[in-house]
Amino acid sequence: MLTEVYGQCPYCGSALETAVDTTGGDQDYYEDCQTCCAPIHMQVHVNMEGELLSVELKREDDS
Repeated sequence: MLTEVYGQCPYCGSALETAVDTTGGDQDYYEDCQTCCAPIHMQVHVNMEGELLSVELKREDDS
């Protein structure tokens, strides 16, 4: 199931809208900002029922 996620680019601060597939469980991937093209580290946390718990948007160099 796709869930719309809204956030802010950690580089340029522009609004970010993306869809997250919650059927795959927790995910850790990169997606480029639609405005500045910087790589945003996306960390998606999903519970056992496939419900979205949280999404963290980080700079590539953040730990």
